[in-house]
Amino acid sequence: MRNLTFIGLLIMLLFFGCQPAEQEKQDEVLDLSAGDTPVQELLDKYTTVQLTADLGHLSDNQKEMVKTLIEAARIMDGLFWYEAYGDKEALLAAMPNDQYREFTRINYGPYDRLDNNQPFVDGVGPKPAGANFYPEDMTKEEFEAADLEGKASLYTFVRRDDEGNLMTIPYHEQFAEEVQRASTLLEEAASLAEDPGLKEYLSLRAEALLDDEYQPSDLAWMDMKNNPIDVVIGPIETYEDQLFGYKAAHEAYVLIKDMEWSDRLAKYATFLPALQEGLPVDAAYKQDKPGRDADLNAYDVVFYAGDCNSGSKTIAINLPNDEEVQQQKGSRRLQLKNAMRVKFDKIMIPIAEELITEEQRSHITFDAFFGNTMFHEVAHGLGIKNTLDGSGTVREALKEHASALEEGKADILGLYMIKQLHDQGELTGDLKDYYVTFMAGIFRSVRFGASSAHGKANMIRFNYFAEQGAFERLEDGTYRVDFDKLEAASESLSQLILTLQGDGDYDGVAQLVADKGVIKAQLQSDLDRLSAAGIPVDIVFDQGVEVLGL
Repeated sequence: MRNLTFIGLLIMLLFFGCQPAEQEKQDEVLDLSAGDTPVQELLDKYTTVQLTADLGHLSDNQKEMVKTLIEAARIMDGLFWYEAYGDKEALLAAMPNDQYREFTRINYGPYDRLDNNQPFVDGVGPKPAGANFYPEDMTKEEFEAADLEGKASLYTFVRRDDEGNLMTIPYHEQFAEEVQRASTLLEEAASLAEDPGLKEYLSLRAEALLDDEYQPSDLAWMDMKNNPIDVVIGPIETYEDQLFGYKAAHEAYVLIKDMEWSDRLAKYATFLPALQEGLPVDAAYKQDKPGRDADLNAYDVVFYAGDCNSGSKTIAINLPNDEEVQQQKGSRRLQLKNAMRVKFDKIMIPIAEELITEEQRSHITFDAFFGNTMFHEVAHGLGIKNTLDGSGTVREALKEHASALEEGKADILGLYMIKQLHDQGELTGDLKDYYVTFMAGIFRSVRFGASSAHGKANMIRFNYFAEQGAFERLEDGTYRVDFDKLEAASESLSQLILTLQGDGDYDGVAQLVADKGVIKAQLQSDLDRLSAAGIPVDIVFDQGVEVLGL
């Protein structure tokens, strides 16, 4: 991992077990000092909000379950710290002051996630592309040449044995003590569950934490329909692994379902098969059949932990990621309504007032923001999951670029879905609202930096749109959408992305990311204006049992 004190080494051995393959710089002492950017300026990128929801309709058992699930989620937080960096306590102790410690907690390490993972203190090197999933000195070539069982598994660490050879350690072995505690808590939550589907899911998820066999619990999660409480927990997304995109990181969301909003959204998932058939691409690239059991719901989130809580905060979820589950049952799309509203009010509206031409600002609406975010998640279910040559999944073929292209696909196909459903009369409101809000949303999202999968997707889309004339920058420094050209650019970019995915064209995607996945000088200057105006980049949460009044 990264520079650890001797005491830090003892902590790691006690906490994670004596693994012979730990490849951390255990004999070096952290010597950190303040970076070039004032720490208060770093903290000002975020605004703090209380994460609350109406729990008045929950039974006593359900309220107790929420408390138990939050306790399990906190364990995921510690596991993600290890995956993202390593020894949390040694790092925090070495920080120059409490403000730096706070910013370190926000980022789960000494790297600014909203500034392309640049170190914000002196004394640490660049963030390893493979985080702590692989030995820091391992090359791609060494990994690819190694004959290791499970090396590309979502749920293994790659380490070195006593002879320096690569080996794998399953998550459930590396984290044996921690996943046992989390599993026990999920079993306790299952005993409190009043909904049979939720009870089944929690029991299966408790088992999965102990053996890394997550598919049965994913299938059970897809079958849940009426439960007012939900939890997403375990190793899920692969964004943290920017070396190969193979390794899943731990996270958790504790959720309260908004039944009224969910009823309003339920119908849209039924349009997926017809929308898949209408994709603007050759038939071979849309041969998959989206699962008909997919559903779409709205939630208030009451706790974030781990990967989803690092840096910029997620406002919508599309899961499971397992391609076999998606093909059998589709996926579930969870819109985190309370978090979404906070970002709209505190960030989107101020951005629009600064960067969107005055004549189009009336088209910035929360309903359009919610819709764009929702259809982004729905669009993950469209397109193709396996390459046309039969060599495997798109994720395997595109490696570290798979997540960026998938996020780009979801963004652009979400806009395609909105246009189609609006033309069919299934979606109300002014279509221009969705387009202008989409444009303002790019400015919001690109401030997260271009290092993450979402950041690269944002920049590819922004630069592609700029080349196609989908918007223009006016003399006063604001932007105006050209609606006709935006529609045309959306269709051609959709075709490009779907073709790259279906072909498993690693080199083509790498070139696209290199050419367009960057923030250019003019845009950076405009983004700097947002910071100068005091507009936060994202939010951090005051959250937990006490905040909820439990």
